[in-house]
Amino acid sequence: MHVVIMGCGRVGSTLARDLEDRNHTVSVIDNNADAFRRLGPSFNGEKVVGYGFDQEVLEKAGIRRADAFAAVSSGDNSNIIAARVARESFGIQQVVARIYDPGRAEVYQRLGITTVATVKWTADQVLRRLLPAGAEPDFRDPSGTIRVDHIGAPEAWIGHKMIDFQIQSGARVAWIDRLGEGILPTRDTYLQEGDRLHLVMREETASAAYDVLRNGPEEH
Repeated sequence: MHVVIMGCGRVGSTLARDLEDRNHTVSVIDNNADAFRRLGPSFNGEKVVGYGFDQEVLEKAGIRRADAFAAVSSGDNSNIIAARVARESFGIQQVVARIYDPGRAEVYQRLGITTVATVKWTADQVLRRLLPAGAEPDFRDPSGTIRVDHIGAPEAWIGHKMIDFQIQSGARVAWIDRLGEGILPTRDTYLQEGDRLHLVMREETASAAYDVLRNGPEEH
């Protein structure tokens, strides 16, 4: 892929290096040339001085051959304008805008522009770690029907098959974090101590699924 990034702060520079490490080509736009120092001497991508909502600047950054565009500067207005230019003027489908105001982020999300609301994301991450398991999901789909939860292995299910849990709870185990590695469960996967489960379930059945988690398997 070729990715154009607007903003060379901590997020933009980290994103650019991570993309290069994955063998993608990257162009970084910033109106302050000194910001490019964050990229380090090993960065091989293009550095374009200017504003990411300027079409000529985007052209210099290779927007016409780009597969994705990320607007991660420190300004909400600049990010959303640049994201809309990339999407509407150049037809880039993979567009992400960093938005500090979560209220505005939700509005632009409905317009089809993927947004990352920094403050809301951080608060949500802290909230999920403060509240009991299941109190707040990791993710809800836009309709509010499906949720994804991340929980530690329930003691009552250790040594039992995950397929039995799925049948009894109606939830699905999307994957398991085990000893630093993600694994996809099969019919013969047993839950081990220290596992972390990523559960997918309907919102309306979440309470019942957590009851099954706490109570353990039914005896056949």
